[in-house]
Amino acid sequence: MKLGVCYYPEHWPEELWPDDARRMAELGIHWVRIGEFAWSRIEPEPGRFDWAWLDRAVETLAAAGLKIVMCTPTATPPKWLVDAHPDMLALDANGRQRGFGSRRHYCFSSESYRAECARITEAVAGRYGRHPAVGAWQTDNEFGCHDTTISYSPAAAHAFRGWLAQRYQSVDALNRAWGAVFWSQEYRDFGEVQPPNLTVTEANPSHRLDYNRFASDEVALFNRLQVDIIRRLSPGRDVTHNFMGFYTEFDHFRVGADLDMATWDSYPLGFLEQFWFPEAEKLRYLRQGHPDISAFHHDLYRGVGRGRWWVMEQQPGPVNWARYNPAPLPGAVRAWTWEAFAHGAEVVSYFRWRQAPFAQEQMHAGLNRPDNVLDRGGEEAHAVALELGEMGALAACSRAPVALVFSYEADWQFGIQPHAQGFRWLQLAFEMYSALRRLGLDVDIVSPDADFTGYALVVAPSLPIIEDETVEALAASGAVVLFGPRSGSRTREGHIPAALPPGPLQARLPVRVSRVESLRPGAGPEVDIAGRTFGARLWREVIETGLPARAEFAEGGAAWVSSELWHYLATWPETALLDHVIATVALEAGLSVQPLEEGVRVRRRGDVCFAFNFAPEPRRTPAPADATFVLGGASLPPAGVAAWRISAS
Repeated sequence: MKLGVCYYPEHWPEELWPDDARRMAELGIHWVRIGEFAWSRIEPEPGRFDWAWLDRAVETLAAAGLKIVMCTPTATPPKWLVDAHPDMLALDANGRQRGFGSRRHYCFSSESYRAECARITEAVAGRYGRHPAVGAWQTDNEFGCHDTTISYSPAAAHAFRGWLAQRYQSVDALNRAWGAVFWSQEYRDFGEVQPPNLTVTEANPSHRLDYNRFASDEVALFNRLQVDIIRRLSPGRDVTHNFMGFYTEFDHFRVGADLDMATWDSYPLGFLEQFWFPEAEKLRYLRQGHPDISAFHHDLYRGVGRGRWWVMEQQPGPVNWARYNPAPLPGAVRAWTWEAFAHGAEVVSYFRWRQAPFAQEQMHAGLNRPDNVLDRGGEEAHAVALELGEMGALAACSRAPVALVFSYEADWQFGIQPHAQGFRWLQLAFEMYSALRRLGLDVDIVSPDADFTGYALVVAPSLPIIEDETVEALAASGAVVLFGPRSGSRTREGHIPAALPPGPLQARLPVRVSRVESLRPGAGPEVDIAGRTFGARLWREVIETGLPARAEFAEGGAAWVSSELWHYLATWPETALLDHVIATVALEAGLSVQPLEEGVRVRRRGDVCFAFNFAPEPRRTPAPADATFVLGGASLPPAGVAAWRISAS
């Protein structure tokens, strides 16, 4: 468990560098990330490299005993490169060119830009690949940020046609897969196919789904190009990429397969403000962050990294990019750091060392203020460094008892055909995760093709496209399995299954969904369980089954059915109903549940259990009366952290 920081030597006078490096080491920093936005300084003119300044920066950091995460600078191609290769620019869904002047101004499919990326990666990795202070690499920066995964450029259109030809082999197969006979959309050859934008009304949903798949594959290929060069020129170093929060436009598991570990950029207050959370929750958790936002991503990226992951950017104070940007509560930065370690992080790295007094991010806090005085975030980072020294090493996170199945393809499918305003797959997944965490359960977030062996409970928020292999893998695991609504509702081509939903699940759950409806807010449906009435929202399915109903809609019909270890929900549950269902299936899976006070969360790592308080009021630590605390104590203040040894018995 180490601390890190993001640093931009090119932003500061060189006479500051030695003092910065010394102070980083004194603060307890071990890793320093550099270089991800420095292309214009590394190569100020085509083919003319200026290594002198970066050489001195690397040596300055190394002299202070710091380890370096070196980055490829491909997220910010310089102006001269854009002018030389204007075809590298992406086009948005409205056909507008995304120009120079900020960052991420490129199309993943541009062959000319890929060649330039290979060239600059080769140059940077060749220069620093074997430097003893360079211990890890980061490719690019935040793939897809600012809605840049999907491009509709001529380069993307050309690459898409090649992707389709490889996937379908014949245009007749494509026409069948897309149902292109509808509205006379049939093609005579792949060369006629365009990206699915600028259509008069809704584009063909199978066309759109394939375009999402194609765009995701392009990100993976773009990343692999750089990874392969780095591995050749910098053997023995870890290679990573810094993913984002609540971002699903490409399959992170596919990209992560080429990496040694995953990292992500954690901004708890910014994410709370920017996403779907009710106003009451945004106010309640204004300065601490929602109890599950960071943990959800920690568990997701632990899965993407196959057990190895970092936080590459941890929010240290107010950010600059959300609609409103409050300052964290005193203690929150410390709590977020410890929460990451509790979920298995190897490193927590703060963004950034010093707040920039110029350009787009000058309102984004750092560990230091612009006048170089240590800010509150820096003080809390130092406090964690001291506590880490006192606590010592912890065991790695063991397999959790519960797996939550995370499908990027499911999110794309529901985004294409939501059928209800606000039906977000990602939100449904998050709410099911929160219900598990409110019961004190540790969770692994896994891909649909994961090995489910060893899990007592598997929760699939919804898998609209289910492979037979997934069903068999779940059956072989012996786990209790819960599926949410719309599971098995589409074939791989994006069609309604011939035997109706839930498609392949019918082999284990004798259920047929004969009708669905979406409902506006306030229209229910209501659900009855043993005389108790619960709320649901947005979605109701009419199912035909001989199975007894575990819950019924007030209007009639089953809302929840089960067959042996398999459960199916025919609606989107409100919180009370979701908590009841999750607690029931967890107990049937043999799990011990511990409902927690509002705002409190726990996570086990080895023989230590951590507790965190995200509520604005003090809470009691959910530890045994005779607990031996290694951090904090029996009372949890707001943004408080406690940790205690777990008895072997």
